[in-house]
Parts: sequence; C-alpha cells; structure tokens
Amino acid sequence: MSGFTTRPEILGTFGVVASTHWLASATGMAILEAGGNAFDAAVATGFALQVVEPHLCGPAGETPILLSAAGSDAVKVICGQGTAPAAATIAAYRDQGLDLVLGSGLLAAVVPGAFDAWMVLLRDYGTLRLADVLEPAIGFAQSGYPVVPNISNTIAEVHELFRDEWPTSAAVYLKGGAVPAPGSIFSNPDLAATYRRIVDEAKGGDRVAEIEAARRVWSQGFIAEAIDRFCRETEAMDVSGERHRGLLSGADMADWQATYEDPQTYDYHGFTVCKTGPWGQGPVCLQQLALLKGFDLDGMNAEDPAFVHVVTECAKLAFADREAFYGDPDFVTVPTDTLLGDPYNDARRKLVGDEASMEIRPGEIAGHGGKVVVREKGTTETLGALGAGEPTVKRFDESEVRGDTVHFDIIDRHGNMVSATPSGGWLQSSPVVEGLGFCLTSRAQMFWLEEGLPASLEPGKRPRTTLTPSLALRDGEPYMVFGTPGGDQQDQWCLHLFLRHVHFGMNLQESIDAPGFQTEHFPGSFYPRECDLGHLALEGRFPAATAKDLEGRGHRVHLDEDWSLGRMTAAAKDGPLLKAGANPRFMQGYAVGR
Repeated sequence: MSGFTTRPEILGTFGVVASTHWLASATGMAILEAGGNAFDAAVATGFALQVVEPHLCGPAGETPILLSAAGSDAVKVICGQGTAPAAATIAAYRDQGLDLVLGSGLLAAVVPGAFDAWMVLLRDYGTLRLADVLEPAIGFAQSGYPVVPNISNTIAEVHELFRDEWPTSAAVYLKGGAVPAPGSIFSNPDLAATYRRIVDEAKGGDRVAEIEAARRVWSQGFIAEAIDRFCRETEAMDVSGERHRGLLSGADMADWQATYEDPQTYDYHGFTVCKTGPWGQGPVCLQQLALLKGFDLDGMNAEDPAFVHVVTECAKLAFADREAFYGDPDFVTVPTDTLLGDPYNDARRKLVGDEASMEIRPGEIAGHGGKVVVREKGTTETLGALGAGEPTVKRFDESEVRGDTVHFDIIDRHGNMVSATPSGGWLQSSPVVEGLGFCLTSRAQMFWLEEGLPASLEPGKRPRTTLTPSLALRDGEPYMVFGTPGGDQQDQWCLHLFLRHVHFGMNLQESIDAPGFQTEHFPGSFYPRECDLGHLALEGRFPAATAKDLEGRGHRVHLDEDWSLGRMTAAAKDGPLLKAGANPRFMQGYAVGR
C-alpha cells in the first residue's frame, strides 16, 4: 500500500465480502465457508441486513442487483424495483390536495420488490435451499442483535409518532414504551415468525420448487393479504400532518415479478463500467465518465482542487440530464445512446469552465426530455417528526429523522461477483404492517405529480430510483464490484472511488478512505425534492488551501465533519487474488475474506 489506511485492504483467494454492517459481512462469509457461492451469500446477506439495519432497509423494500457468473463475461441486472400501484394516478394524489408524493406513510408505497429479486437470484444462480439462506436473518430476528447508535437515534426521533399514531410500529420498536439503547440486544419475533412461515409454507419438492413456492407465498399468499388489508383499513399519519390510506393492493403484488435486463455500459480508460438502466440513476455515473474523459485527471490527485472542481461541474451537468431525461424505459424513450455519445459530451464538456456554475443546465435532445422542476432549498415546509422520506445519511449526533440504504459486494473463489444496493421499508417512514414485523417502501416519492415528465407518476411504472450498484470489467474481464448508500450521492461517491483507483493508483481501501466531497446542486430525488444551487460539501480532512481555492472558483463550500461523506464498499478480482475494502465512517462497515 502506498499510504495510511484506516484498516487493511483485505486480500485472499477463497472469497471476500464487503458490506455496510459487520454482521452482514460475517453472514455472507459464513455462507461461503459453508459451501455456498457468492449468489447464495448475497441472498443471505440481503436478508440479514433487513433485520440488523431496519432504519436503512427492510423486507418490503427494493433492490437492484448486478452480477457476473464465473466463466462468462456477460453482466446481468436483476431489477428488484417494484412499480406504482394500479390506483396510483396523478389525479388520485391531486384530489387529496397534494403536489408532491409524500415521503412517509402509506401513500408513498409501491410494490415491494426486494424479496422476489432475491428469490430470482437464488433460483437461477444459487446452490442452497431457501431455509439455508434465511436462517441467519431468522436467527437475528428471533434471538436478537446489538443495536447500532443510529437505530436508537432514529427511533427516538419518531417515538411520539409511534406512540400516538403508529401503534403497530410502537409494538415492535418501543417494547415497554422505551427506545432501545445503543448496544442493547434487540429482537423482532414477528419478523422471525413471518420468515419461518414463508419457509414452512414453501416446503416440499426440490430447491427450485421451494423458491417458486416462496415467491407465490409473498406475492399471492399471507404477505400480500396482510399488506392489502393494512393499506385498505389503516389511515396512517404522514409528513403532510394528515392521515391517509394506502393505494397498494394484493393484486398489484400478484401482477409484478423481478426481471432481468442488460446493463447500461460505458468504456473508460480500459474499463467497462456497468450500471442499471435509466429507471435508476445508474447512467448518470456513466454520463460523468463520458464528460470526464476529456480531462487529464492522471495529472491530478485526490485532494487537488482542480480534481474536485472538474468532477463537481461534470456532476452538475449529468444530474441535470438525469432530471430532464430519465424514467422507466417501459414508459418513456430515454436517449441513452445520445447521452453517452461523443458528440453530445464534446459539446456539453465546453460548459465546464473555471468558475462554479450556479445554474441547472440540462442538454437538449429533440423529441426527448421534459422540464426540470426546481424547488430551491428551504421553500417547502416539512414536518420531520412525522416520518422521513430522504435517505441521505447523517451523523449520529444530528437530530434529524433520516434513513439511508445499505450496500454489499461479494466475490467467491470461482470468480462469481455480485453487487447490490438494498433499500426502502425504513422503520421511520411507514408504519409496521400488522402481524408481519416490517413496514412498506416509500419509493413512490421519486415520481413527479406534474404531467408529461419522464419521471411523472403512472400506474405500473417504476420510480426513478437512486439505487445504483456498480460492476466494472477491466480489459473485458470482470474485475470489480462496488457501491454505496447515500441517495443522490451514490453516483458521486462511488464514482470518486472508481476515479481514485483508476487515475491515482489507490488500492480499494485507500480509495474509500480518501476525503469525500459531494454537491446537492440538482433537484433531490426525495421529498421535499429541493436543490441547493452551487453547494459543495467537503470533508474537513481536505487541506485548507483546497477549500479556499474552491471558494475562489465560486463554489458555496460547506466543510463537513472529517469522516462524514461516503459509505463505499468494494471488491475486486486480480487474477487469483481477491481484494476488498469497506467504509470506516460511522463504525459499521466491514470487509472480510480469506
């Protein structure tokens, strides 16, 4: 290694697992040690994270998955992003006096997609049975797990809401009326019982038959019935300060399944970066690479103000295009070939000057796109104590009700690779569904209620999610999986990791540890959908001269805590050698391997 890191870059030959929680990493590694492959480990890790980080993801959330199977250069995406309910029309929300989809409560629910995505991955690429991959999650839920401080802080912020308005949540998270203390052992017997019942009802037949039975139990059996009933019969308080019923139905769940698709890709300096399609924000990472291709980053370093400036200005352009053009390709035609093409980016690159831009500047492509809705920061009154819709991570000591997301990357000894970013179903964003032990996703808040935009709400449409795992090939060979939580910041933080590794020769852990930065210049994806023009946040570890230089270029610089921006994990395969690194910020992420 060329410099100090907070922990070693993990090296091995048998397998590596990097995730945003040490218990999840240990779970994935245990599956590998027991003879499972990377895909078995991924499913077990995904279910474990739902239990041990309920403020960051849940069983009724969503997940995109990128995978590469050993012996094949083909990369596949499993879309675990559910769609808007059949009753979720713009008029249905407007008739209730709403101009945005709310960030909390039942009205923000779409079809939960994570469970089916995990089952599809297990069926087609795994080797273990359903009970094997669910056993660790059931154990954590039944016997308990140590509470991290952010769980306690999150529950403390919404405990009055739980007590007064969401009794089903209070029953799970306020046992005896008390907020669970950091470090205490917390269990969720209802969730354990839910998963045991799925396993029991799916028993019989071979491995694939059990998995298919479990999919039906989820989408057509007691899970769908409970969700349908809860949405019909419950009026839940939400961020509007009023109570609303949900629109999600059992029929919506029965009509949806996780799907396969090819990734969106971009070739950059000998690497091919693979992302989801524009139903997610993944291509915005590729657009940034297409812009950055015209700059000499090799002559810079990770703390160079020129590097931060150029990367930030390219991000502003790419994210403006995200707002103007991205949406579910099943409903809108997204001109990704143009957006990633040289002629378009050669022209856009000329907009990057020596000064920071204070405008949102999407490109123009005839016959495509829509207006960008700009709501400047501070213009929307929010009721934070009534739940949260924004998953941008915050520090332990900040008194704000916010969730986040989780991420993991796994490579096994065979060369199988998987990267996933599960999210949604945050405990603070929606009431627990009675009897199930978990709450619903609030991903519908990523739709706009204006007509005619690529991301406008329509029944059966996927919200333009922020969830964006990454997989990179090097010289055509599967090489690296990486990603991060962080909402709109995901395709900034993971890009920074990649650039540091490619241009500055940093190993995975060095690339993760390097001082982070981000901009919120563009419209946010989460309620209340605001932007902060000219914003640039830097970790306090940046040299003072860097911050001063960037301020001189016109950036509205905000110095954040020294270790606050970024949640990345990564794993790579370099010949027989496997490598992994994980985020040290917030003392949760860990990489393991042997």
